[in-house]
Amino acid sequence: MEKIGKRFVGKVAIITASTQGIGFGIAERLGLEGATVVISSRRQKNVDEAVKKLKDQGIEALGLVCHVSNPQQRKDLIDKTIEKYGKIDVIVCNAAANPTVEGILETKEPVLDKLWEINVKTSILLLQEAARHLQKGSSVLFVSSITGYQPPQGLAMYGVTKTALLGLTKALASEMAPDTRVNCVAPGFVPTNFASFLTTNESIKDSLVEKTLLKRLGTTQDMAAAAAYLASDDASYVTGEILVIAGGTHSRL
Repeated sequence: MEKIGKRFVGKVAIITASTQGIGFGIAERLGLEGATVVISSRRQKNVDEAVKKLKDQGIEALGLVCHVSNPQQRKDLIDKTIEKYGKIDVIVCNAAANPTVEGILETKEPVLDKLWEINVKTSILLLQEAARHLQKGSSVLFVSSITGYQPPQGLAMYGVTKTALLGLTKALASEMAPDTRVNCVAPGFVPTNFASFLTTNESIKDSLVEKTLLKRLGTTQDMAAAAAYLASDDASYVTGEILVIAGGTHSRL
């Protein structure tokens, strides 16, 4: 990894869905820059493995099981962070689900409910739980997606939920100002377990690479570097903004 600064010394960061993929990359980056990181996912085994990887790099890390749709586990995530560290400086809302490749009009109601719950509603509920503990100068970061700008076939409803996060960023930036900044990263396509179609289908992968100006897919480190900037004091005059990290893939004017 490139030489990095120490912008998060003395800060406590919670990152949801952070035992692998982009979430883990963000936790690792914040930790390497000095943050104490609180990571979580649905399975204890994944939490334990991720905490070990972080601690092996000298990062102070607390790992908790948290399925974001579970109210008690959400509450525990906040309460145990406060109990151990006494404050929260950064929250990264990264949890997401994509249980369908069907068109929107073919998607069954329970699947619609799950998409809205995991991808949008639980982030709001988590912040309702955490808001009173956020420090002055704190930062909230949503992880949206380039699909939020132009939801593609096969990822349409998922894309629509990511569009909702763009609006949520704007609304909460106003509501939480001036003490807390709220921003959003919109990753392009990154080969992770979550986006397994990219790692298993070469033709899809090649077509996506061709659409980027930089002629490569993104990495978790690319996403983590951008997230770290927005969460840090380097972005102290940035709020309500969405940063697309997609190698020049067309997203908007």
